[in-house]
Amino acid sequence: MATWLRKLTGSRRKNTAEISRATTLGDHTATLTDADLRRTFDTALRDNDTATMLATLREASTRTIGLTPFDCQLRGAQELLKGNVIQMATGEGKTLVGALAAIIYAHQGRKIHCITVNSYLAGRDADWMGPLFNFFDVTVGAIHEHMTADQRRATYSNDVVFGSINEIGFDVLRDHLITRREDQVQPTPDVAIVDEADSVMVDEALVPLVLAGSAPGHAPTGRISEVVRNLTKDEDYSIDDDQRNVFLTDKGAHTIEKRLGLSSLYDAENISTTLVQVNVALHAKELLVKDVHYIVRDGKVALVDNSKGRIADLQRWPDGLQSAVEAKEGLDVTDGGRVLDTITIQALLGRYTNLCGMTGTATAASEQLRQFYGLGVAVIDPHVPCIRDDEADRIFSTADDRRRGIIEHIQQLQQAGRPVLVGTHNVAESEDIQDALQAIGVDCVVLNAKNHEKEARIIADAGLPGRVTVSTQMAGRGTDIKLGGAHEQYRDDVVTAGGLAVVGFGRHRSARLDDQLRGRAGRQGDPGSSVIFVSLEDDVIAVGGAGESINAIPDNNGQLTQKKVYSFVDHCQRVTEGQMLQIHANTWKYNKLINDQRVIIDERRSDILDSDVALKELQRRAHRDLTVPRDVQVQAARDVELFHLDEHWARHLEYLDDIRESIHLRALARENPVDEFHRMSIAEFKNLATGAVDDAVETWRHITIDNNGAHLGERGLRRPSSTWTYMVNDNPLSGNNGSVVGSVVNLFR
Repeated sequence: MATWLRKLTGSRRKNTAEISRATTLGDHTATLTDADLRRTFDTALRDNDTATMLATLREASTRTIGLTPFDCQLRGAQELLKGNVIQMATGEGKTLVGALAAIIYAHQGRKIHCITVNSYLAGRDADWMGPLFNFFDVTVGAIHEHMTADQRRATYSNDVVFGSINEIGFDVLRDHLITRREDQVQPTPDVAIVDEADSVMVDEALVPLVLAGSAPGHAPTGRISEVVRNLTKDEDYSIDDDQRNVFLTDKGAHTIEKRLGLSSLYDAENISTTLVQVNVALHAKELLVKDVHYIVRDGKVALVDNSKGRIADLQRWPDGLQSAVEAKEGLDVTDGGRVLDTITIQALLGRYTNLCGMTGTATAASEQLRQFYGLGVAVIDPHVPCIRDDEADRIFSTADDRRRGIIEHIQQLQQAGRPVLVGTHNVAESEDIQDALQAIGVDCVVLNAKNHEKEARIIADAGLPGRVTVSTQMAGRGTDIKLGGAHEQYRDDVVTAGGLAVVGFGRHRSARLDDQLRGRAGRQGDPGSSVIFVSLEDDVIAVGGAGESINAIPDNNGQLTQKKVYSFVDHCQRVTEGQMLQIHANTWKYNKLINDQRVIIDERRSDILDSDVALKELQRRAHRDLTVPRDVQVQAARDVELFHLDEHWARHLEYLDDIRESIHLRALARENPVDEFHRMSIAEFKNLATGAVDDAVETWRHITIDNNGAHLGERGLRRPSSTWTYMVNDNPLSGNNGSVVGSVVNLFR
């Protein structure tokens, strides 16, 4: 037997033996007082007696929150403590599993962040598991977006902190601007337990979190937006086959030059300004679709997170694209400001000493989890076997035929008394399904980006007999659908009818997301079914098929049942999955170097914040006879050096963004773009280090320093008057995984 297999088998046997022993200890732990139960846990922790620890945790959970962990949940906690990502089916109680592991970590002296996909779940889980944590004297809190800095600092002092990945990441970025250590909000990261791990670690891994400051942006002017709005498709510009790039024609360029009074749109002074703004406005006009990529709410453009079907309140598009969409919709145009700092979620999670996670679909993401995080996957068998009936896809030749087929199927399910969950990809699809159902007298409830604040109530009722719920992407919702309603009052009726029926409106670009949708049915051994309705006109087929076609004759309903059609659809989805993995790998090669440089900047900032190194450096190179107290001198030197360090870092990020826009052209010269990016960025980073200190020395020579500190404003050195955070939405438009601005380069190919 191979060594790795012996280790795996041995580990599973040990886990099983420990859980079996924990079960036998149940009668004993049930007789203990609360105080004795806590003492028994402490002794077991000291003696590394896992079975007794698990037995005491199980009993404490029963007493405090009324939930007795199943064996599979205890095994899940074991695997989290080993640093794995566990796969547990929907409804198996992952929240409790994470809490059990967090308690053990906390009693080992660790600080734990339980990372969720949104603030609602963070608050819910902290409150829900709170009594169990309190039983073991483990303090717990939750971070949400409306907290002040003092409230955040107090919350992070707890042993266990629940928070969304965005909120935790934004606190890291804000801490990067502090000039006094006591202003730091978040302590050094230690242990992270990530819920919906594949969504956070894979789907959102490369989405940059951005800290921006007030500064002029690069949005298209009103005049440019007006000119572009009046251009004619196929005459003035063309769109490529996969709907990801738009290009000016010669006629279109001439039209713009005439209307803007330019001699040439391609003159050097226009390429990086006007031409970029025209291209951005074109993308906004043609490729970003209202109610698909965004909605307009309360007079503002709100992006839709396609992986969750939620409003992405903190996300915006880069490169002036956000402003271009606002102009397109006739709204007040906002400014993107200047990027002060940025970090990807992948780099953010890499800061933790220990990382583990939970999800219902880990095996499909196992390669990414291994490659980018060094994490293994442990599959936890369900407490009760899944009996859900996953039907074969129903494939149609056209979107219209698919639409008729899915509406008829939903009506049949509803008439049979089964609750139905319809999963769509975007707001427009969900509203189209709603209109079609209402036209034939089928009532339905829609859950999409326009009403996601009602999510908990809608999902609570989604299991009622005959209830039809149409939802945009159920992945990451975090709330189980109980058969018969929130209180399961009609459970027997729904079980008899066949359980929850999940109906998918087209495949996703990843089979893993399809599996997440299917997993909403059949929880904890419940009956249920799933089926996905596919059209050969779907985006997944168009992109994955790359122009290929398949000859097959549909039946009278437009449905295709030939085996080769199923194989073709599977092939197209695998192609799109491969494209996504390649994009992830390539992008990480760029981001890894940026993150390595960011770590160096963080270390430099820490040296300045925690010592008098800044004062020594500045006085050595530009000595001044200062009469103010030494602590004032130290802080003044910190303020000067940190200002210039932060300023040069922001410039460095701008430079890296600029060279990355065109670095792929190096391939035309048979150079490796990634290698060239590394070479150029490393050279520039060396300039950053010396330039920041040189500028600080020059400022130190001339700046006024009194008992109030260094007067940076007198030298015109001011930090941004306002800062804000947002996430740069993955650009759905660029075929080279570059930015919208980067696609301008393609015009010269």
